[in-house]
Amino acid sequence: MSRKKIYNPLSKEGVDDRAVIGGNPTGLVELTKVKYQWAINLWDLMLANTWFPKEVDMTQDAKDYKYLSSEEKRMYDLVLSQLIFMDSIQTNQLQDNINPFITAPEINVLLARQSFEEALHSSSYAVMVESISENTEEIYDMWRKDAILYKKNSYIAAVYDELVSNPSDESKLLAMFAVQILEGIYFYSGFTAMYTLARAGKMLGSAQMIRFIQRDEITHLLVFQNMINTTRKERPELFTKALEDRVYQMFEEATRLEIEWGQHISGNNILGFTDEIIDQYIKYLCDGRLKAVHLNPLYNAQHPIKWVDKFSQFNEQKSNFFEATVSNYSKGSLSFDDF
Repeated sequence: MSRKKIYNPLSKEGVDDRAVIGGNPTGLVELTKVKYQWAINLWDLMLANTWFPKEVDMTQDAKDYKYLSSEEKRMYDLVLSQLIFMDSIQTNQLQDNINPFITAPEINVLLARQSFEEALHSSSYAVMVESISENTEEIYDMWRKDAILYKKNSYIAAVYDELVSNPSDESKLLAMFAVQILEGIYFYSGFTAMYTLARAGKMLGSAQMIRFIQRDEITHLLVFQNMINTTRKERPELFTKALEDRVYQMFEEATRLEIEWGQHISGNNILGFTDEIIDQYIKYLCDGRLKAVHLNPLYNAQHPIKWVDKFSQFNEQKSNFFEATVSNYSKGSLSFDDF
């Protein structure tokens, strides 16, 4: 149950013997032959999607920010503070808490790339904060002062800490679900708040930065959905009723926290971003994420703001959020159908 060895010369593991968890790798990154083609497809996609924060011009946003209402400024600042936390924790915990327990080299390199992208997102938020904020330290320290933000952050971190304190195969699997939830639910009130401002013609540079970030996060979501589904095939005995009950509890709590957070930042009607819309949208996302890993939906919710999907995409992008299917979802022409 311990972390994999960095170098394991006694291993005789062949390609077909690889496993997401519980394998016995040599420690060498051998990618000429792989077991999980979906991992290489996603690796190629991540490379094709490479971008840098300075590609986005924030000049107009610095001017727009000064004319936002006090409620809009509060929403913008709270969103940034929360996004900074989530990508900060992902940068660290992917490499410290998850990758050491994953035993397939093609997935190891994928998670290393994901960790880089999370760090890149942190750099993006720094560009946004320093370009527009009247008080940068206030944004970075909001988690200390805002009770709802502190509660949400603390819950997210606690789930990851469980893996460190008890690195069983069950807790490794639960950590995969926790990342799926983070990548697929916890970002979305913030993303939608940014798009709501942009839809009103405000903070367009920020929305463009979020588009780049969301494109990466959807790819990260696919990474962990595939890890979960592959583990289900390799280790079906782990998917007990008790474990699935725990997963449903995690999704329910995440949905509750994200709805509370979205309603907290929106003030119940900033530019039509209402409590009811937030409630239905997050429940809709929860249902989709559950179905993607072969679990039953909890809410049977309908999508209340379909404009968000189109608004969040680049013109050339086509994506099915809830199936492991991506086509033309990059700056280049990379295209493939199935992971």
